[in-house]
Amino acid sequence: MDFTLTPEQEALRASVREFAREVVAPAVPEHYEQHTFPYEVVRQMGKMGLFGLPFPGAYGGMDGDYFALCLALEELARVDSSVAITLEAAVSLGAMPVYRFGTSQQKAQWLPRLVSGEALAGFGLTEPGFGSDAGGTATRARLDETRDEWVINGSKAFITNSGTDITVMVTVTALTGPDEISAIIVPAGTPGFTVAPGYSKVGWCASDTHELHFDDVRVPAANLLGQRGRGFAQFLSILDEGRIAIAALATGLAQGCVDESLAYAKQRHAFGQPIGKFQAIQFKIADMEARAYTARLAYYDAAARMLAGTDFKRQAAIAKLHASEIAVTNAREATQVHGGYGFMNETPVARFWRDSKILEIGEGTSEVQRMIIARDLGL
Repeated sequence: MDFTLTPEQEALRASVREFAREVVAPAVPEHYEQHTFPYEVVRQMGKMGLFGLPFPGAYGGMDGDYFALCLALEELARVDSSVAITLEAAVSLGAMPVYRFGTSQQKAQWLPRLVSGEALAGFGLTEPGFGSDAGGTATRARLDETRDEWVINGSKAFITNSGTDITVMVTVTALTGPDEISAIIVPAGTPGFTVAPGYSKVGWCASDTHELHFDDVRVPAANLLGQRGRGFAQFLSILDEGRIAIAALATGLAQGCVDESLAYAKQRHAFGQPIGKFQAIQFKIADMEARAYTARLAYYDAAARMLAGTDFKRQAAIAKLHASEIAVTNAREATQVHGGYGFMNETPVARFWRDSKILEIGEGTSEVQRMIIARDLGL
């Protein structure tokens, strides 16, 4: 299996890397410190076509594929994870469900704005009382046949891109009958749909995350996304793909730790020489590079299997599990290489350290990934 990138893929990676260094890196620290959303960065990503990478030109996309998105996510995350997760969630969780399961009318209504980056959408699956037990949905949707509307009641937690000024809708999973979970599109601003204030988070401080509440929210029956009763199964397939994207993001963070540590080891002097001359530092950075390299191979393989149309569930779980855990390890080691400066928030590695932990939790915890792998092995 050849993982050599094509000239087009190399060009994409180079352009996103330059954008990350020249635009994202200077802008993010202030947003991160103030917990504000980087609208100007998002607008520029939209102009670059990043939100449209895996979508066809018919909807304004770039006629690329999911692997192209992963390459962009890795390069963004080498500099900042808040911006990377904004793109990942917007594409994988916001637009992709509409593209995969929407009617022609739903696609025409929502995709052009989502694909252009002009608008964002959220993915309302997780609930306050269930967490990893995503099938334990308490949110309910009753079909009012007299008005041909769904009436939704319930709450969702930790929903990315759900409360920005450019968020246009959230797709939510809800019980529509006994043991029947369906997905329904809820436009922003619908009466009864309340977005709670943003969370005070340990990391990803420049991304948008909220709890959502639905109090007799009414939307047209035509807002059902996909088949009734298939909402949970649909979103499980979306999460399988999303795990590859999160693995790419985690790989980027791990590689960013290498980048920062390598630069620091060359310019920081101690005991009369650069600290990079000491074998203890050399071995730390060598191990960090090895971890990032193997994580990259894992998500490349999972993406290749997905694009080939073969089963990739186990490989996606392995990639997500491995990449997220080595990202945490690399962030810890990079902080150690930087010493006291690594504990100061103005340094990128401090941000990497804060951002890394959520990678072992979001879009399926490490424990969930191990459960998926074990089940696929027949246990």
